[in-house]
Amino acid sequence: MFDAVEKEPDERLHAAPALRVCGAALTVLADGAIWWEAERMLVVADLHLEKGSAFAARGIALPPYDTRTTLRRLDALIARFEPSRLVALGDSFHDLDAEARMGAEDASHLAGLTHRTDWIWIAGNHDPRPSRRFGGTVLEEIRMGPLTFRHEPRPAPSTGEIAGHLHPCAAVRVRGRRLRRRCVASDGTRAILPAFGAYAGGLNVLDVAYENLLPGFGFHAWMMGARTVVPVAAHRLESD
Repeated sequence: MFDAVEKEPDERLHAAPALRVCGAALTVLADGAIWWEAERMLVVADLHLEKGSAFAARGIALPPYDTRTTLRRLDALIARFEPSRLVALGDSFHDLDAEARMGAEDASHLAGLTHRTDWIWIAGNHDPRPSRRFGGTVLEEIRMGPLTFRHEPRPAPSTGEIAGHLHPCAAVRVRGRRLRRRCVASDGTRAILPAFGAYAGGLNVLDVAYENLLPGFGFHAWMMGARTVVPVAAHRLESD
């Protein structure tokens, strides 16, 4: 499945066919974002900027380039799609001191990005008060048409919800090989986005944390390969 699909070029979107959430057609991107064409809106979750420097402050050595890598990936998506609006679904900063630790070059890059579109920061649990230094608008959540964008998903039913927080990933076996990938988890009434940040990990969608959000096996994991996205039915997935 993935081996074959990932060899097929898709230079523009690198995406699967549209995912529909409450009637809204959303394109899941292999980059780890969602594109809502009808609203010209790009959606990302859990950037966790300056996670590397937070770990370094605790004596855990990580290369200090996660913020730069994440911003470059965002920059490429903005250049490709030219969105009218970008919504960052919370935990954009790893903690409340992230701004102070961010290097001048990265801070300037981020400020430049937020001025290229209508940028919405959704408050998260790591950043309940996102810095206003970089521009953009800070909100608890935002509703557009049938969809509500917030950080932490609420127990089902939560119709039309687009959220992050859990960093979903999924595992599947293909031709005897086990593949584990970031994913968008959706049952058609809601979607949970993966973490976009370079150092953010992932929680398997079969974990108990999803039981009240995506009950049963009536959902798909839109698994992200290097260049493509493949929707996989929940009953085909493997736990960790």
